[in-house]
Amino acid sequence: MSKKLKISVIGTGYLGATHAACISNLGFEVIGIDTDQAKIDSLSRGELPFYEPGLDELLVAELKTGRLTFTTDFAAAADADVHFICVGTPQSKDSLAADLTYVESAITNIAPHARSGSLIAGKSTVPVGTAQRLSAILAKSAPNVELAWNPEFLREGFAVEDTLRPNRLVVGVTSDKAENILKEVYKSLIDAGTPWIRADLPTAELVKVAANSFLATKISFINAMAEICEAAGGDVTVLAKAIGYDPRIGSRFLQAGIGFGGGCLPKDIRAFMARAEELGAMQALEFLREIDAINVRARQRVIDVVRGELSEDLTQYRLAVLGAAFKPDSDDVRDSPALDIAAQLQAAGSSVVVHDPKAIANAKKRFPNLNFATTVEECVTGADLILHLTEWREYRELSPSAIKALVKGAIIIDGRNALDRDKWVVAGWRFHALGRTPV
Repeated sequence: MSKKLKISVIGTGYLGATHAACISNLGFEVIGIDTDQAKIDSLSRGELPFYEPGLDELLVAELKTGRLTFTTDFAAAADADVHFICVGTPQSKDSLAADLTYVESAITNIAPHARSGSLIAGKSTVPVGTAQRLSAILAKSAPNVELAWNPEFLREGFAVEDTLRPNRLVVGVTSDKAENILKEVYKSLIDAGTPWIRADLPTAELVKVAANSFLATKISFINAMAEICEAAGGDVTVLAKAIGYDPRIGSRFLQAGIGFGGGCLPKDIRAFMARAEELGAMQALEFLREIDAINVRARQRVIDVVRGELSEDLTQYRLAVLGAAFKPDSDDVRDSPALDIAAQLQAAGSSVVVHDPKAIANAKKRFPNLNFATTVEECVTGADLILHLTEWREYRELSPSAIKALVKGAIIIDGRNALDRDKWVVAGWRFHALGRTPV
């Protein structure tokens, strides 16, 4: 292609803001579009409305180049060659299915402005069959605009790396032209050795939900093994290490704990089940119901451990919760196991104090009645028991002796199996981790 492609990114939330800044970093002129004026104003100032390591610096750098701009005006993207759809697909309020309102709105809003011969490429996670249905809609409103699907595989905390150095690029296309346009966008990544996978539209849509379902299965499997280890007196960390050496299994995502959360895995596997039922193939995904149930049960098991260590009646106890985000290096509290456990313990009558390095502001919006501390020391002072529920590095590096001097009771529950048990036990702590014998 003779000229440098111009790119638009529709939706400037976590996925869209990341994609816009990274594609700009590849040398393209990028315009980010969103209906939220406050979000656009914030991004235009170089301020992220969320926390993601490294993205804030990249955003500021790309704005300074002049290649990256943000607007609420869809007409500003009329001369773009590729329009990436990066809006959210949350779980519907009244079912397990994905809410496609934002995806459909993005298509409806960009179609009148998309020039003939341009490409719309969806990155949002959608139920299989969505792209085919949207293509039919697009054929009526913008017949000379083609639709492709290019699923994202971002890990929160590693979004910039996963965009600029992805482990694969998947494109669902219906023509060589669409594939060639996307190859032009990702040329530098392909040249660097990133595997390129061309698929049809349904397969491209399925890749993301299949990957998330597999990861969820692996996490829930090891948490199920943790339940068995506790019943049998085994150690799930040793078990995980042993089976992880098998190359057919691998060691990733075999860390037993309180389960998965966030804005992707829980809602994606539920939407996958809902879509399978619509397709008449629910039996194929029946196992995902148990995966979801194991994940939810892991949270209750932590509460049971707290009661086992203290009392069935928790009203007289002060509990310190380390972690509110669903994972470290993120301020995302959507379906956070840590925050859910904290709220349930407070509902049981405990005095609960929560600390998190980045997620306190979002956690306060979600559970305004919880108590929050700005430092670890403030959080643990006077606590009868500590729960380690998000594996931030600063928690892993805590001094057990220093923390012991602040607490009322030297009991810690490691909900992530991430702390050095021996170090805490030597310092005089009673240490309980899921799937391991208390010490």
